[in-house]
Amino acid sequence: MMKKSILAVLVLLIYSCGKQTKSNDQKQEIITNQEIQINSNDVTSKPLQESGIINYSENSHVALKSINIGDCQWTEGFWADKFNVAKNVMVPYMGEVLCGDVGHALNNFKIAAGEKEGDHKGMKWHDGDFYKFMEAKAYVYAQTKDQKLLDELDEYIRIIGKAQAEDGYLQTQIQLEPKVNRYQNRRYHEMYNTGHLLTSACIHHRVTGKTNFLNIAVKHADYLYEIFMPEDENYGRFGFNQTQIMGLVELYRTVGDKKYLKLAEKFINNRGKYKVVETPSTKGYPIGDMVQEFTPLRKSKEAVGHAVLALYYYAGAADVYAETGEKALIDALDGLWENVTQKKMYITGALGQAHYGASTNRQMIEEGFIDEYMMPNMTAYNETCANICNSMFSKRMLDIHGESKYADIMELVVYNSGLSGISLEGKDYYYANPLRVIDGSRDYSKMNTEFPIRQPYLNCFCCPPNLVRTICKLSGWAYSKSENGIAVNLYGGNKLSTTLLDGSKIELIQKTDYPWEGEVNISIAKCKEEAFDIKLRIPDWTQGAQIFINGKDAKVDVSAGNFAVINRKWTEGDILTLNMPMDVTFIEGHTRIEEVRNQVAVKRGPIVYCLESPDLPKNTKIVDVYLKSNATLKPEFKPDFLEGVTTLDTEVLLRKNSNEKSMYSKVEKPVFESYKAQLVPYYSWSNRGQAEMSVWLPIIWE
Repeated sequence: MMKKSILAVLVLLIYSCGKQTKSNDQKQEIITNQEIQINSNDVTSKPLQESGIINYSENSHVALKSINIGDCQWTEGFWADKFNVAKNVMVPYMGEVLCGDVGHALNNFKIAAGEKEGDHKGMKWHDGDFYKFMEAKAYVYAQTKDQKLLDELDEYIRIIGKAQAEDGYLQTQIQLEPKVNRYQNRRYHEMYNTGHLLTSACIHHRVTGKTNFLNIAVKHADYLYEIFMPEDENYGRFGFNQTQIMGLVELYRTVGDKKYLKLAEKFINNRGKYKVVETPSTKGYPIGDMVQEFTPLRKSKEAVGHAVLALYYYAGAADVYAETGEKALIDALDGLWENVTQKKMYITGALGQAHYGASTNRQMIEEGFIDEYMMPNMTAYNETCANICNSMFSKRMLDIHGESKYADIMELVVYNSGLSGISLEGKDYYYANPLRVIDGSRDYSKMNTEFPIRQPYLNCFCCPPNLVRTICKLSGWAYSKSENGIAVNLYGGNKLSTTLLDGSKIELIQKTDYPWEGEVNISIAKCKEEAFDIKLRIPDWTQGAQIFINGKDAKVDVSAGNFAVINRKWTEGDILTLNMPMDVTFIEGHTRIEEVRNQVAVKRGPIVYCLESPDLPKNTKIVDVYLKSNATLKPEFKPDFLEGVTTLDTEVLLRKNSNEKSMYSKVEKPVFESYKAQLVPYYSWSNRGQAEMSVWLPIIWE
């Protein structure tokens, strides 16, 4: 059996190294199911040479390709600190929750495997939550090579494999519910769980080289192909929570079987294909725009429905386009990205304006998009998963087009609406991320996912592992491989050791106090002798950025919102410096955004700031605070405050005669009192107990 295992690994290596020369439409279906069935106990196999978080095939239609998982490691500063919290607190704590009797996710697999008695507990998508947790653990292993993590993953995989049905089906919420048949009703989120299973298994394989988890994924995907590839109206509307599209494309990229790509494309083609009517398989969940089935994707011009479902769908479609190059797909995705980010996105990068409402087609939606420029602050839903999905979609669009505007959105999310979903210590979570909180304005007893403070466990546990896996893999987004060099997408203290697309080795060391300061120094530790590009993202928020090489002006075009390209023969010891002015700026909203008219938000660098009630006199209401246009906002880094942040110290005005006696009243001249306060990064709010907070504040122009 060992000889067969080695042979199979060699087949995988040959494929992954890009030895084929045929065009995309001639690509062979190289690896059969029999060829990849390696003993699940095999621990001698090696990681594939190509092991990016997004592992595009050789013939993919992208401008940028991922570095391999583990090629970039945070060394110091902001993201090194966050990764260490993830490694030491977030992932272990999540393991305690999901592997114990609180989260119960592993128990579900044990019961399905016959190793434990009991009933399924948790939401219907809880399997997917566990797969995301496993993915996060794999990313940590890639950085640390901690054998304990690998052993723990192997034990999970053993249980999951035992729980899997002989024909490949694997969904504990159905397997443990005798009254419900497979794919009987889409509200059971079987496709969502499938997508995270496939993605997690591919990442595990790329990080470890082992195939025990990959075998489970292949067996399950083969079963999925048998059920959903044939034309069948009963299943045509089923795949509404579209993580399976991303998972299938990643599986195609990992093992080379084109049928998985074909099935992913079919799930896209099915949306909008069938008449939108209530059927037994749709009962219990909204239909139509809510699940992106009213309008075919290629004809879609507006983001509608559930924000998470939509963004997973778009990300999956971007994956399909990257492999097929279909113009109609990318044309639609370009328009949808613009609609999302320019007309329906909050200043923090958050998505999903409403808990409940209607699409512009007047169809019921939940947790999602409503009309353009309709941006409530206090009741904003902004599910953490939706915000993370925004960065996932933008990462794929960055790879496809190679334009820095997509990385600007990635950065905006991860520093603001992403991190706000978790406490600084790494154990408590928010599902929703509003931009204003006022005491007494919400009845939390009537809400399913919102709480006045972050919670150590949410019954709907999709967001925490989604956020944690993103923090754990973020170093893989910091750089991309361009046609003739390397692109720097995100800034932070790190070390990069990778190979360029031509196979040459490169090592870079980045030192910076970003995001608190705007100077970034990148030293060349190793590179080829020939000239190549280093592309630096110039964020859209900065003006007057400068680039120096060894202290001298690089004499290249530097414009905000674009990559600056420096092509030269680099030598070991060269130091590339990017200086980005980090002025404090007032931001105003589009005139159609009624909710922020005559108010401003404060931003410095990529960080959006807010005012929080702990920094105000006792009993002061956040709605009675005004900014002064001529007041100095002084940045000050405070290493012992909120785990180390730069605050903006300023003078605010407190209105003393606010009128709340009636809904409408005669205007009285405001009476103000000055007060010295500080603004804090939005992501750090609610770490000092229950508090009022606002991102948008009225301003007195002087």
